[in-house]
Amino acid sequence: MTGENKAMALKFTTSYLEDSLSVFRYYKKLAEGAMAQVSDEQLFVAIDPESNSIAIIVKHMAGNMRSRFTDFLTTDGEKPDRDRDSEFVDPPHTRPALIEFWEQGWSTLFGALEPLAEADLTRTITIRGEPHSVTQAINRQVAHYSYHVGQIVMLAKHFQHAQWKSLSVPRNQSAEFNRRVEAREASQR
Repeated sequence: MTGENKAMALKFTTSYLEDSLSVFRYYKKLAEGAMAQVSDEQLFVAIDPESNSIAIIVKHMAGNMRSRFTDFLTTDGEKPDRDRDSEFVDPPHTRPALIEFWEQGWSTLFGALEPLAEADLTRTITIRGEPHSVTQAINRQVAHYSYHVGQIVMLAKHFQHAQWKSLSVPRNQSAEFNRRVEAREASQR
């Protein structure tokens, strides 16, 4: 590897923790962008009896975050006072109350993960009595939250129909998006 290639490789090297925090922030922002596009009433609509509303998904995610990330390194990730089944009924009744619940969950997650050091990644924690490395536990939660954020986005998009504003590359605009990325990268060289 040449000196220039090594420098480029180092430029793109990040830590697992930084990457994980970035991914969590991305999914938080994605869900918030979706929720911002729906009415207060739509937050609480389930599209059929077996589906969850956006509000229920938010309540579940926040409850999961509180359980998993409170005393993250020292207590089991399934807290004894957590009643998971109750997360799927009776969400907060207003947008502000729901968003407060959401923010509390994310604050707990970021408060637990931001102070970690790379050496903490191999520590062992438990979730429901099962041992996990910190890395495994983080991966588990990234997968879990991305799954639910996808549900939130799908519901919001369903409710908004033609008024939906894309949260990523809009349909039929990939070529234009790629041109903008190329132009930005060219200007940074």
